[in-house]
Amino acid sequence: MTYASIMVAMDLTPDARDRARVAGHLADAFHARLIGVAADQPALIAAPAGPTPGSMQALATSDEAILDRLRMVHAAFEDSVAGRSRVSWRSGIGAPLSFLVTQAAVADLVVLGARMGIEPTSFSVDPADALIQLGRPALIVPPGIDHLDASRIVIGWKNTREARRAVWDALPFLKRASIVGVVAVDDGQARDDTTAVIDFLRSHDIAADTVATDPFGATVGEALIEAAMERAAGLIVAGAHGHGRLREWAFGGVTRTLLTAAPICCLLSH
Repeated sequence: MTYASIMVAMDLTPDARDRARVAGHLADAFHARLIGVAADQPALIAAPAGPTPGSMQALATSDEAILDRLRMVHAAFEDSVAGRSRVSWRSGIGAPLSFLVTQAAVADLVVLGARMGIEPTSFSVDPADALIQLGRPALIVPPGIDHLDASRIVIGWKNTREARRAVWDALPFLKRASIVGVVAVDDGQARDDTTAVIDFLRSHDIAADTVATDPFGATVGEALIEAAMERAAGLIVAGAHGHGRLREWAFGGVTRTLLTAAPICCLLSH
């Protein structure tokens, strides 16, 4: 099992360039094709009822401005992944998330930025909204990260559909890792047994062990991040638990913490 196609969501921020570099390094490691994606749409403004003089011209000007910005994003992508042959670009005028979800049908893994602010910026995709809709595992890259060393991985384990899916989706990373730890943090209900997931990993020739943790008043998400940092992990694998409508924080506290506060990359599946 491998990743044959890796997709990265691009925008005009410096973090997007770093994100593209991460995706490029992964494409090299897995001999995968790399696809950059970006889309934007005109800002919604109140308009007078009925056609007005110059309205069509204004719409055309708005579209041209978006196309200019898309050319800038494309150039930033090409600069960040320069020297690679199996690279393609997809862009369009439309809602960034909808466009990404449609394009993700050709991807095995989608690389996204972490959620850094409440208000969306041009081309931006909220990772929480994306996780609900993508149907693909998402690699969340925090600011300041331009390379992923996944030789040490921590799995946040709770025996749920989402966590089982995440472990399966992360197998290409897990097979390459030298150290894999499974963390089952007590969430106040019960600490899940890690025996089943460790047996599953061993069936795929992946050696893993259980990481003992005690939150000491921290949230489950914070305890998971702390365990990953103590083991010098470069990647956290976890299920994205939650449900709800778009533009709402429908995910639980662990997922929310990983999307907003994790200092290392996270592979999340929903």
